[in-house]
Formats: sequence, structure tokens, C-alpha cells
Amino acid sequence: MSTQQRSFFFNVDWLTVFIYLILCVIGWFNIHAAVFDANHSSIVDTSTNYGKQFIYICVSIVVGIVILLLESRFIAALAPAFYVVIVFLLVLVLIIGRNVGGNQAWINMGGGFRLQPSEFAKFATCLLLARYLSGTNIRVTDPKSFLMAAAIIGFPMLLIMLQPDTGSTLVFCSLIFVLYREGLSPYFLIIAGLFITLFVTSLLYNPLYIILILVAITAFIIFLFKRNKQLIKTMVIGLAISIAFMFSVKFIYTHVLKRHQTERINILLGITTDLKGKGYNVNQSKIAIGSGKLWGKGYLHGTQTQYSFVPEQSTDFIFCTVGEEWGFAGSLTVISLFMFLILRVILIAERQRSPFTRIYGYGVASVLFFHVVINIGMTIGVVPVIGIPLPFISYGGSSLLSFTMLLFTLIKLDSNRKSNV
Repeated sequence: MSTQQRSFFFNVDWLTVFIYLILCVIGWFNIHAAVFDANHSSIVDTSTNYGKQFIYICVSIVVGIVILLLESRFIAALAPAFYVVIVFLLVLVLIIGRNVGGNQAWINMGGGFRLQPSEFAKFATCLLLARYLSGTNIRVTDPKSFLMAAAIIGFPMLLIMLQPDTGSTLVFCSLIFVLYREGLSPYFLIIAGLFITLFVTSLLYNPLYIILILVAITAFIIFLFKRNKQLIKTMVIGLAISIAFMFSVKFIYTHVLKRHQTERINILLGITTDLKGKGYNVNQSKIAIGSGKLWGKGYLHGTQTQYSFVPEQSTDFIFCTVGEEWGFAGSLTVISLFMFLILRVILIAERQRSPFTRIYGYGVASVLFFHVVINIGMTIGVVPVIGIPLPFISYGGSSLLSFTMLLFTLIKLDSNRKSNV
């Protein structure tokens, strides 16, 4: 083995690769359990979803190895080109795409395989955002730089929203944490949280009462700081924007969100109850997870799973298979693996000398964190069902391949951290 080969071998973060492989295997076995067919019991039977997932895992591993063998400098150089290609595919899918479940998000590749460009858009956006923000004299505190970064994130969001795929669209919002790490004021996060709170409270209570409370709070603060003209101006503007937003909530709820989305939010907030309709998936998922108790019912022994009580159980609701068949212990293991992986990604990002790799690393962490929290939150009924996969575990070739590219690109960049890449 040459010196260069030994250097490559020792510089690759094999611990992260190992966690990736564990999660892929966990996903494969749980997909086998979720859609098990006694007539096709072999886990590598390619006529089944679990057999296809085996192929996806093999292809993804090959792609991961290819990425590790690439020259790191090409990754940043090719970021704009890859972004353009993905944008082209996002436009193309609106024209020739296949509609599945109300979303025109897939391009038929033949042989029963479909490509979902929105999954790869996350990878392309993280790359280009890192390329832009790592440029000379680029600061997110500068309005021009901020607007350009927002455009890089927002353009694929708009195209994906036209499919319409609200879940994949919302994933891009997680990239605000990248901007925050690069110097964006924390007030943006606070303001975003306040608007979400106003949106929810406007649905639960009479908006007029909330407005009166906001006016009272504003008046009290102005009375306390009546000599601070700048604060008074800010409070008045904030109050005006908040009132305008609250009056627009009804319009957003009835004209922007789709009907099934509003129904799911109503069920989540307890406004309505529909255990046999829109709330069926979540209710059955909670039953499945709860029935697993501490150690679970055992592999291929989950009654909710084996009798197909939970729709989309191999994709969006794969975590309830984990909960039922492997119990609290299995669920905690999977969550711990994800948390360790995300923290590992953040550690990798923080130890970089290259701004490009650091920024890209935070993009990877943000996307993974959003997917994990929202997907698991959907299955236990604490967030609305928006239909996004659990990374490396949910069934799907586009999802697995895109997350593999996302993670292995960071591993490759990290392997050269001692150079000036």
C-alpha cells in the first residue's frame, strides 16, 4: 500500500461510514418486516420492495465509494453545474413527471424505477450554498449576500412547491441554521418561532382576543421604556405586522394549504377528531409503537405491521415498525444512532479549516435533523403528517441515494481537512 493510499485510508471517518451502514441495514430489515410477503419471503427477492431496497443499498454504497475516490476540489467546482442540472430536472418533472398521491414529483426511468429530483435538490442546494457563502467578502449580515443565499435556497423550494410537495419544500427551511451559524442574527429564529406561535394560537382561539393581548403587552413595554424611541418604533411595527399576519392566517389556511394538510393540522391540534379518516394513519402508528412496549413483539411478529393496519408503513411510517417489533429499546437505539450521527456531522463541520466544508457540513446536519425529528414526530402524533422519509431507513431509491451523496461528500471533504481544500 502506497503512502497516499495509507493516508486516504486513515483520513476517512470510518466511524461515520459504519453508522451509515448500520442505519441502512436497520432500514432494510424493517422494510422487509413492513411489507413482508410469505410468497416472496427472501429478503433479497427483487420482485419485492425489500429486494429493491437491497439493490438501492448496493448502488448507494458504490456511489459512496466513487465519491470517496473523487478529487475534493472538483466537488466545489461542480456545485453550480449540479445545481443547474437539478433545477432543470425539477422543471422537467412538472412537465413529464408522474403523479403519485397527488404530487407530480417522479420521473419514470423504466423497469419500475422512478427518480425523485426533489430529494437530490437538497444535496445540490447545500453544495451551492456552501460554495457561495465561502466566497470572498460574502457575509450573511450583508443584505445583498443574504438575499442571494435566500435565492439559492428559495428557487428549488418554489419549484418543489409547484409539484406540490409541501414536505420536501419545508425541509429547505432547515437551512436557516446554516445561515445562523455563519452569522445571521438569532432574531430571525426568534421571529420565525413567534410567527409559528401566532399561526397556531390563531387557529385555537379567537384572533381578536390574541390581538387585544398583543396590544396590551406592547402598551406595557412602551410605558416601561417610553424614552427609548427606537424600541417604541420597533414594537409598533412588530405589532402592526403581527396583526396583519393574524388576519392573513385564515387566507393561508383555506387558500394556500391543501385540504388534507389543514385536516391533519386540525387533528393534531385537537380541533377535530377523525380516527377513521385523516387521523387513521397516525392513530394506527401510535397503537403500533405503544404495543411494542419495552422489547417489542419480535421480528416479523408485529400484528399492526403484518396485517397492514398502517398505510405507507415502509416509507413515511417506517418508524412504527421499529417501535412495534423492537419496542422502546429498539426505538431508542435508532434515535440514538441518528443523534450520534448528527452530532458527529457537526463535529466534522467544526473541525474544518475550509469554510466551504464547514458550511456544507452544517447543511448536512440541518437536513438530517429536520428529517429525523419531523418523520419520527409524525409517527407519534406530535407534528402534522407532511410525508418526508426517515433517512437511510425508509424505502426509496432516490431518498437513499441522495442522503448517501449528502453524507459521503462530507466524509470525502473531511478526509482532506489537513490540506487547503
